[in-house]
Amino acid sequence: MAYDQGARLPGESASKLGHLSVVNSKWVKSLLADFEQAEIKEGELHTVWHPFEDTTTPPLRNIWATDGSYVRVTSSGKPPKEMAFVKTALLTIDRTRLDKIDKDHPHPLLIQDVLRDSAIFHATVFPMKNVRTSLGSNYDAVRHIIHDSLKIDEEGMFFETLKWIAYQKWRADSRQTSPSFECPHCHFKVEGLPFDSDEGTCSDCGNGILLSDMIGFHLDMDEDGAPDSVASAYMLVMEHLMIFTAIRLLWNHTDKSLVSDTLFIKDGPLTLRSQYSKLVPNIRSFLEFAKKQGRPIHVIGQEKSGAFFDHLASFVMQVSPKTKEEPLHFATLSHEYVRKEVYRSPDLANSYGKRTNWGEKVYVKIEPGTALVLNVPTGEYQDDVSFPGKEDLIGISKILATLPKIISHKFEGALFPIELANGIASMSSYPSAKILQRFIDDRRV
Repeated sequence: MAYDQGARLPGESASKLGHLSVVNSKWVKSLLADFEQAEIKEGELHTVWHPFEDTTTPPLRNIWATDGSYVRVTSSGKPPKEMAFVKTALLTIDRTRLDKIDKDHPHPLLIQDVLRDSAIFHATVFPMKNVRTSLGSNYDAVRHIIHDSLKIDEEGMFFETLKWIAYQKWRADSRQTSPSFECPHCHFKVEGLPFDSDEGTCSDCGNGILLSDMIGFHLDMDEDGAPDSVASAYMLVMEHLMIFTAIRLLWNHTDKSLVSDTLFIKDGPLTLRSQYSKLVPNIRSFLEFAKKQGRPIHVIGQEKSGAFFDHLASFVMQVSPKTKEEPLHFATLSHEYVRKEVYRSPDLANSYGKRTNWGEKVYVKIEPGTALVLNVPTGEYQDDVSFPGKEDLIGISKILATLPKIISHKFEGALFPIELANGIASMSSYPSAKILQRFIDDRRV
């Protein structure tokens, strides 16, 4: 490796002549000759792709979508104070009203009509660096801000959803304790709070603990500050709580069919990683319970970047439909396919997604220029390399029948509900960050 350029002396140029003899290898010659012409064989693609030709399945009528954003803001003073603002949004749309909008050139008044009284958002702020309250350390401040934000906003609606998931309250006879977690004071493993508790006491150190501590934000913090990961994790958890708030309310609605005539859309994968994954088993359990009750929940997550997005982009032009007359095609990715073709990794100690994913990967190509990477739940996880098959995906026919109705042509592979939700939740670097910076500069924190 060559030396980089420094402040005083130039950098070293890497030798371009010392490696030329390697082209004498017939393998290297073949590689160079095939570099521009290499293609994926059609037969390999057809092993996972299927046409969707069902014209009898009606699309889902109602749509809920969630998205979020966060921005870290630094004051102009010395030492600089840092705070993180987090915002998430939940949007509901009647698909029949959405059908009236031109997806190529949407009329602003029609969009305004769709959005009227149809969205709510949640926002909070965290101290990151050089900020301290008179009530205690940043460590405790973040813990209590999370707890209070959930309990106060929308009259505790999102906190009730957290309890609904943690205690499996969809079961009429449930007396389930919360998932176990580490005490934020002494790190003793708490076996779970009693059913329906908002808070409790650590049996080891005797200090007070909160249900929101169960999620595990404190494991990413120290006494004096919090990293960006706390804000991004809170945004992700809130996206989950928002979409499941809509699911919870419709699940308990007097019209029992309403929840199954709705498509719930989350921006990003259906995944909770690291300590936050302790909510995943309960989410899977609910989706399996709903499926067995004959009230399937139709949920998708859309990935707009990452390994799966890049993998699909590498061959999507060779996949049908290649003309607008052809039907939509989709591919369900098995755990083995993900490991071998997407991640190209050896056998792993833990099966792919076993602890973290509550949705499986699905590729969908709707028309020649429109392809999506989606996550679709299956209910309970199956530790099988060939899992899932297309028949394991909850409500896949209704989901595929709905997707062409909500495609936006403003961006490549865009879904109109996510596009609208993003417009509500977004806190772009400019001008929002400047406004927020002025906000914290004007306050003595």
